[in-house]
Amino acid sequence: MTPAARTQAAIELLDQIIVAARDGGASADVLIQRGFAARRYAGSKDRRAIRGLIYDAIRLCGERPDSGRAALLALAQGDAALTGTFDGSSYGSAPIGPNEVPAQPGIAPIWLMDELAASGIGADQAMALLGRASLDLRVNTLKASVVQVRAALPEAEAIDGLDAALRFPSDTSVEKTQPYIDGWIEVQDAGSQVVALAAGAQAGMRVVDLCAGGGGKTLALAAAMENSGALLASDTDRPRLSRLMPRAERAGVSIVETRLLNPGHEAGPLADWIGTADVVLIDAPCSGTGTWRRNPEARWRLTPARLARLVETQARLLDIGAGLVKPGGTLVHIVCSLLDAEGAGQVEAFLARHPDWTAAPLALALGTPHGPGMRLTPLSHSTDGFFVAKLLRP
Repeated sequence: MTPAARTQAAIELLDQIIVAARDGGASADVLIQRGFAARRYAGSKDRRAIRGLIYDAIRLCGERPDSGRAALLALAQGDAALTGTFDGSSYGSAPIGPNEVPAQPGIAPIWLMDELAASGIGADQAMALLGRASLDLRVNTLKASVVQVRAALPEAEAIDGLDAALRFPSDTSVEKTQPYIDGWIEVQDAGSQVVALAAGAQAGMRVVDLCAGGGGKTLALAAAMENSGALLASDTDRPRLSRLMPRAERAGVSIVETRLLNPGHEAGPLADWIGTADVVLIDAPCSGTGTWRRNPEARWRLTPARLARLVETQARLLDIGAGLVKPGGTLVHIVCSLLDAEGAGQVEAFLARHPDWTAAPLALALGTPHGPGMRLTPLSHSTDGFFVAKLLRP
């Protein structure tokens, strides 16, 4: 493909991503994969260049652009080489008109920047949310030691404070390595590993991962439990939950039971666990403001109304989770968000509804105290953004 054709392909895919962000459609990664499948003539260098243009444009534009062309025009400002690809050539993009208006660069929509600022996230912290994430691994101690994994993957770097965590450059592919195939390692951000450890899960416990998704934290809990006890992984998303058991089998985990829940009616299928769990971990559905390094178009999807719905869902799940905890047990609230409405404020509201519960002090390998819990950020801790709090039932 010519450089002009690459630019036009990026514009066309950005158009789809912008519409999907507005209407709640497929993610950018999915749309890009579909786009490449329809452009089989694009070689590996073409795909890499197109993907780079797309994500550079997404990271540049805080507000959702009107079009893919406006996004690429913003990216082209000050870049003579990219500007030159708007040449009107065959399969290329039309020349830039004198009255065309590029999209406005920025970190996030104005209302969302205000929410971040009110939550103690300044401009430097917010800008770091759009950096490039590393590839982090968790060593599965049920099958291998860190020493064994580092011998097999010598390019891995240790992460201070986390014995079972290793780090690679963001473009590393590990899925075809023998340690991955053998279940020695799991791909998991270091921040995700830290907040999972906040649960304090131990061998023989009864533990619930209420919003298990694909099972990343479930498998971390199973390793902490030494594959001994009872571990219930539930979710309302059937496709995501269906991926957990094959992962568990590869990891050598046998204590997990999965349970599909009905959205809005989660409590009924959990009746047999009421008041019996040592730990209930809730990695709640959230805005994902802490994951923009991996999903930068997520900030184009969020609206004040959607945020309000997420906050309401989180509060309901916390109340459901509290009912599963036995006396003296623990409820762990996790969000990959840096907004206080979903983190510190959400926990404070829970404690107001449940005045006999208390927030326990946390001593984690990474993180900064924030309200009744702890916060991790890309700038301060080189992880995805998280808030975690540990709540104790009397």
